[in-house]
Amino acid sequence: MRNDWVLQIGTFSLGALLAIGAHGQTTERLVIDGSTGGMPLAAALAKAFQERNPGVTVEIGKGLGTKARVQALVDGKIDIALASHGLNIGEITRQGMAVHEIASVAVVFGVNATVPVVNLTAQQICDVYAGKTSNWKVLGGPEMEIAARTRPDSEVDTEVVRDNIACLKDLRIPEAVKVMPRSGDMATELTATAGAIGMTTMTVVEQSKGKIKALSINGIDPSAQNVERKAYLLVRESFFVVRMPASPAVARFLEFTRGSMGHTVITANGAIAVK
Repeated sequence: MRNDWVLQIGTFSLGALLAIGAHGQTTERLVIDGSTGGMPLAAALAKAFQERNPGVTVEIGKGLGTKARVQALVDGKIDIALASHGLNIGEITRQGMAVHEIASVAVVFGVNATVPVVNLTAQQICDVYAGKTSNWKVLGGPEMEIAARTRPDSEVDTEVVRDNIACLKDLRIPEAVKVMPRSGDMATELTATAGAIGMTTMTVVEQSKGKIKALSINGIDPSAQNVERKAYLLVRESFFVVRMPASPAVARFLEFTRGSMGHTVITANGAIAVK
């Protein structure tokens, strides 16, 4: 597994458009935007694709909501919309677009590297997010304050953990738990804050280069094997939505993503490629 296929956190910014392009004149431009949770994997694929297609400039956007991403695609402002579960595929198809399922990835409770704990029960996670447990020493770690972080309730990572951890489903998160608006905000917080815990994905964990660790839940680790055999249930899907007919650049990017090289990049970035 080649490390240069894993895009390190901080290599791209969700705060502005970033051109992953070759120096000099380019002939084609590809703009990708949408779900911020899908951007880390899309950026890794874009980087690998760009290395093999230097005549294409790939731009990663700063994030668009569900309706905004579809409208941007319809209006031709972007070429690929990033999305996760909950798509109305019939409606999207009627609008002249196609949905391509690319990968699935484990949603995890990531912790800062300063936290030596490797497993929590579902109830322990709920106690942390309810404010009942505030120090890692109670959970078998050192004397260190727990810095709990969450995503907005409307975001996929939060929906996934609430749907699959019963005691989190209707839990009212106290104001002391900071809300990270974007996936990149959570990644930055987990990387930089001692004692931090928050929901993220295995792609972000892989791209952190050891600065973020993924916890097992009830003794089940978020490995690809456990996701594939449905032992680990916290999973989100990654979709690329495109206009039809696809432009030559989009068609080549999709072909790359669905091919053996794309699958290698997806696996190296902690996700499971759709075959």
